[in-house]
Amino acid sequence: MTQPIFIPDFMTVTLGFAVFLVGAEINRQVAVLRRFNIPEPVTGGLLAAVLVLTLYLFTGREIEFGLDARDFFLVLFFAGIGLNARLGDLIAGGKPLLILLGLTFTAIVAQNAIGAAGAAAFGYPVQAGVLFGSASLIGGHGTAIAWAPEVAQATGLAGATELGVAVATLGLVLAAVIGGPIARFLVEKHHLTSARPDAPSAVGVPDTAKAKEAGIDHLAVMRVMLHLNLAIVLGYMASEAIEAAGLKLPLFVPCLIMGILIANIRTAVAPRAPAVTGTPALALISEFALGAFLAMSLMSLQLWTIAELGFAIIAILGAQTLFTVAFVIFVLFPLMGRGYRAAVLTAGFGGFALGATPTAIANMTAVTKRYGPSPLAFVILPLVSAFFVDIANAIVIQWVMSF
Repeated sequence: MTQPIFIPDFMTVTLGFAVFLVGAEINRQVAVLRRFNIPEPVTGGLLAAVLVLTLYLFTGREIEFGLDARDFFLVLFFAGIGLNARLGDLIAGGKPLLILLGLTFTAIVAQNAIGAAGAAAFGYPVQAGVLFGSASLIGGHGTAIAWAPEVAQATGLAGATELGVAVATLGLVLAAVIGGPIARFLVEKHHLTSARPDAPSAVGVPDTAKAKEAGIDHLAVMRVMLHLNLAIVLGYMASEAIEAAGLKLPLFVPCLIMGILIANIRTAVAPRAPAVTGTPALALISEFALGAFLAMSLMSLQLWTIAELGFAIIAILGAQTLFTVAFVIFVLFPLMGRGYRAAVLTAGFGGFALGATPTAIANMTAVTKRYGPSPLAFVILPLVSAFFVDIANAIVIQWVMSF
């Protein structure tokens, strides 16, 4: 077997920055990408992934990227989401959060039903349907890898891990391209506008003269970085305590929680201190961290794993995509109130249901940068994906595996 080409972490980060900038330039030149709210790191990342695939097809050599440094950007981003969460928004998010929880559980069940039916249709064991369903889609690469050995042991299916990774990979690609167009369709069809047009952006700074005069200076950036680092330090400590208690949560979850606590305690204790929450500097750093993470994630996709699995994966993922589009338009959008926030959440849920939370946030960021802010959407969706999904997914997957 030909030795893979390994790209070390620092070079991966450097390439990620370059890929992001290439995507931004392509989006600037190609109006259709902006019109359908395709995020800049998605454009650059997918182009890079296709180039890597081309190299593999011509030379037979894989490219592997060191991704440890990439994960820091994810933690930094979620700490920023926490710092941007106001107590009032969290209280207001109670009812929408509960509705979104119920919708997420419904989507998990439906994905596994579609996955099981597709698996049976193409000659796979029914239990392998979880790898065509929520284990790989809503769960993502990590959940797919975690459950693949269970599927292999229960069914004797060879290559279960490769199957789960391939489904998760294609799902991530689909998630990155469907969310923006769905939200655009709903916003323009129903003539929706932001209920809080003057609210600060949670992620990213709109490219307007007002934003350029918003006061992003070295002190504002340093102040934000200090609070982000504090949230991450406390998040690491909380993560160790949680793990010692026998629970397992992704690192970004306690960092998100610590960001929320720091922001709201700081506001209560020192209301006249220079602002961090809701500042353009925080929004800018959050977008930078998310863009870098997503660019590196997409450029490192091994697209050849999809081609090796043939028609079955394409057909089943096509069905999953059609279900997701119909679900967010005809179920989620009405139940979330048919307003602008509901439209933003359709972009996020489309990205989350087929891909991952960062993809969901990138989709929502692209929409809100064009149509206006929706602060609550950026709070409730990560809370659902952080706290609820792994538990609900495990319950449903275990039930399917029992057949």
